[in-house]
Amino acid sequence: MTHESAVWITGIGAVTPLGTAFESIAANLLAGRSGVRAVTEFPVQDHPSQIAARVESIPCPPGWDAEGFAQRRPLERLVLSCCAVALGDSGWWDQRERIRVGLVLGLGAEWLVSWEGDALRNGLERAAETEYPLSLDDVARRVLGLTGPALGLSTACASGNHALAVARRWLALGWVDICLAGACDMGVSPMSLACFGNLRALSRRNAEPTTASRPFDRGRDGFVIGEGGAVFVLEPESSARRRGARAYASVCGFGASSDAHHAVIPSPNPGPAVAAVRQALGDAGVALDEVSYINAHATGTPVGDELEANALRIVLGHAVPRVPVSSTKSMTGHLLTAAGAMECIAGIAAIAHQAVPPTINLDDPDPKCALCHVAHEARPHAVDVVVSNSFGFGGSNTSLVLRRVP
Repeated sequence: MTHESAVWITGIGAVTPLGTAFESIAANLLAGRSGVRAVTEFPVQDHPSQIAARVESIPCPPGWDAEGFAQRRPLERLVLSCCAVALGDSGWWDQRERIRVGLVLGLGAEWLVSWEGDALRNGLERAAETEYPLSLDDVARRVLGLTGPALGLSTACASGNHALAVARRWLALGWVDICLAGACDMGVSPMSLACFGNLRALSRRNAEPTTASRPFDRGRDGFVIGEGGAVFVLEPESSARRRGARAYASVCGFGASSDAHHAVIPSPNPGPAVAAVRQALGDAGVALDEVSYINAHATGTPVGDELEANALRIVLGHAVPRVPVSSTKSMTGHLLTAAGAMECIAGIAAIAHQAVPPTINLDDPDPKCALCHVAHEARPHAVDVVVSNSFGFGGSNTSLVLRRVP
């Protein structure tokens, strides 16, 4: 995109294991705080992994009926809270009905959440057609009164990045005036713990939850499930400047590829992942020497972290020792569908505070994952360009480039 058609993030709505307001989330990320704890909301004694990064509560948007909001399904509350707060933060809430507001929402397992909840209540509700819930992108556009196009998408852990890319494209095409984009997930449930546990993808460090998520560490033994979401308001730079809006960052590049290898195992061929990152840099018009920070997808699995580190070394080449890399999943856990949206916030935090958030628990860096790691503590650093990787199950690779707005 040209400078004239640049897209800014002017609003953020989030509910995460590290808080619900951007500044508090950013502060917790830079302080290296973990949101992982023991699961106590349902029985887990038969699960190999008994820990997760959960949200404490889902705040009711200002001015809404708290009682009515509380009666909605948890995932529905999460989506509506993120969207409404993002619109309010951007300054568009009171004017949303007079403009074309689009919505692109990453949603991975909304039907599984519904079916599982029904099964735990003896499995009778879904048999009645009138009890079948609406899709959450449909719920959001109806409740919020959005008149632009609305889309729900699922590319596993890459969904958040894809949502931002689609929204950016809609703005470039002139289909919308502003666009809500992000992803939400509440995947901490008996079914998810069982499924990922049986895949041996989850950490089993149940005795010490806060040290369980260990991306790039030699002792990593799997990821920790997280939950939450983030939604952003994207709008053209020209519109944002005209009304004096706050710019969190510019969404200036995106790249995507597919491994075409396996349903859950990353491809040993680094080519597709490398292509996604290079495409994002090319789209943004960013040279390697301009990259300030990379937020890695790195989930803490033995195979995935090593393969991503290899891909990053290929992309960075001579710049490997210079470009700091961290995985904030060490603090938030892996928010599954919402991972990319959560890590977009981490990138914005790095830009806002001119500091790189750390990979906590990186006590013994794996030589096979050699990069310029930021371990344990945030590192003050000039951050102008952030690359955020999200690589999803099934081999969906995405890379997003954010730039500081002067």
